[in-house]
Amino acid sequence: MPDHEVPPGPPNPHTGQEDDPVARVRDADAWDRRHRYPYVVLRGPVFGYAQQAAGSSGWRLLCTMSDGYPQDARDGLNSHLWFKAKDDADSPGTRRELLDAVARLETEPVDEVTAGGVRYRVLRGDEFARLGPGGMEPPRPTDPEPAVPDWAPRRRRTPSRVTGHVIDPRQPAAGMELLERKALARLCYTAERYPRDVRRDSARALATHPGVTLLPATFTAVEEKPDSWEPLVGPQPTPHDARRSLATAMEEFWPRIHHYDPAETADYARAAARYRSAHQEDTLRVRGRCFRIVRTQSLVRLGPDGPEGPRPSDTDVSEPSRTHPVMDEHGTITWDH
Repeated sequence: MPDHEVPPGPPNPHTGQEDDPVARVRDADAWDRRHRYPYVVLRGPVFGYAQQAAGSSGWRLLCTMSDGYPQDARDGLNSHLWFKAKDDADSPGTRRELLDAVARLETEPVDEVTAGGVRYRVLRGDEFARLGPGGMEPPRPTDPEPAVPDWAPRRRRTPSRVTGHVIDPRQPAAGMELLERKALARLCYTAERYPRDVRRDSARALATHPGVTLLPATFTAVEEKPDSWEPLVGPQPTPHDARRSLATAMEEFWPRIHHYDPAETADYARAAARYRSAHQEDTLRVRGRCFRIVRTQSLVRLGPDGPEGPRPSDTDVSEPSRTHPVMDEHGTITWDH
């Protein structure tokens, strides 16, 4: 069941972007999809990390914001700061500050550290998808696509549009994004399938972090099941990246992982070949299974001190640990033997 129905909003919304034809087209596209896919389904929390320079109100994301657990994001921040100390520190003092932050992240589940006048924070978001009578929302006509699709399985993935994105509570929104933020501001975990502490923390966040910002859309392949949609690949920056990941998985990985027999392997290989020849097809059927490319997005809640961090009810499956060798303030690395 959907978690939330987003009201379509007033008719003919004033976008405030009449001089920007690209924005007008994008808003019209989003307006159409709000009506065709009126429900929002929460897919669960995602975590990442960002930095805020001294004197700035914005937080720049340093990752794809796709980790499933807070500790995964802490470990990612740990690694980011270690390599920054190794490669980018301009003085022993700056390197020492970075390494002190690394040392904390190796031993404590902290969600914010400061080094060199820069605040680093682990952030929490909620990934969601839109749902309508026909299922989950597919890519939109205005979503980014490569000019020349490349289906080579090991081609380097398109750069993330999330990494480098700046979350700035002072940056005003306009058009459909403004309407979307307002409509999603009350989105929270209310269904009985969620544990009580998760629902409690979600309701509390509406008061502690009442603002909402939206991250750039991502795309994934899912399998349609009788009562659910199962994600099959990680979030991708473009619909084509998701299509290529699905075709590659069917042809190269699934036969080995699932131990397909020769007939199954051949069927999936032929389906992948047909799919590639269709170029921008978002539905693929093979051996009674249905796969679709869907559009997902994440919202990050904002409070007086910026983006929300992990909640008490967010779970972890690992603990802080040392992931890199010891380094001193002069950049000398000591390897364990």
